[in-house]
Amino acid sequence: MNHRGALILFFSTLAAIVLQSSLLPLYMVEMFKPDLLLIIMVVLALRVSYGTGMPLAWLLGVVKDVFSGLYLGLNGFSFLIIFLLIKSVSDRLYTESGLLFVMTVSGATLVCMLVNLLLLVMLTDSPNLLYTMASGLFPHLLVNAFAASLAALLPLFSSEEEVA
Repeated sequence: MNHRGALILFFSTLAAIVLQSSLLPLYMVEMFKPDLLLIIMVVLALRVSYGTGMPLAWLLGVVKDVFSGLYLGLNGFSFLIIFLLIKSVSDRLYTESGLLFVMTVSGATLVCMLVNLLLLVMLTDSPNLLYTMASGLFPHLLVNAFAASLAALLPLFSSEEEVA
């Protein structure tokens, strides 16, 4: 990882944490907040190696857990599984495509919700969990796809240089 890529990753993650944990909750309903850390994790999965990306994907998930108040490690595990799934097929894909990025973020959103639902059903005793998560799936999917389409327009995403 070069220094420029590490700085860009650090500051974009810091900005995403500030937006997702303090500014967006003031102005948006929970189901209409984009998952910015998931979008950063998808960029990592498409752009960096296993050795760099796996710890960072897990760390992004744990940071999301810390700031969202969920069970510690739930999103860390989900992000790690999603990273491994995306990374296993990213070598065969044209990862510079904006459309592919939006589709990958949408798929990652679905997988994250399904893995979280599966883990919560197995490990907790929460009534109406399926209904609660299913009712927010479609709006959350659309908002993440919209945020990913905006991220795909950034000059950093479309450059030929690797992010990290």
